[in-house]
Amino acid sequence: MPNPMKHLPRLMEKAGRSAFYLWLLNLLLGRTIPFNKPHGIRVIATGGDALRTLLPYRRRNFNHIRGLHACALATLAEFTTGLLLVSRLDPARYRIIMQSIHMDYHYQGKMDATAEFCVEADWLEREIYAPLRQQESVLVPCTVLIHDHTGNHLCTGEVNWQVKSWEKVKTKV
Repeated sequence: MPNPMKHLPRLMEKAGRSAFYLWLLNLLLGRTIPFNKPHGIRVIATGGDALRTLLPYRRRNFNHIRGLHACALATLAEFTTGLLLVSRLDPARYRIIMQSIHMDYHYQGKMDATAEFCVEADWLEREIYAPLRQQESVLVPCTVLIHDHTGNHLCTGEVNWQVKSWEKVKTKV
């Protein structure tokens, strides 16, 4: 079966300009990343260097006091940073694995939450491509801010991704 993620960069580019392709992107992500499907996380905007995602305020994402659960917000941070990195790095050349995640919670989420993350070409060169010319792998810290619809800063996620060339990976897939 062909890998649907192979076409992710092109699909994300099209999704930035078309509601149909945005719908198609979310459908594909729901099927290829089934762990996240119950959360209802979806991409709401994408364009070149940036990605904006949404965690809906619904029962499956609640904690014991009907606020957004800390783990659901952490999953949103992981999803947002990882998806943008995978779409910007060639998945045939580079493997990414989450090394760690640290969350700082500031405000109780009582409505939909959105996360925004941006990766520019010079950042990719400085943080990933240049170091990988000298070393086997690189640890890339990605900071993502999560807000509710009224602008309350719910939390800040620091997701550390290990990026490595597939040629350097020692375990078999």
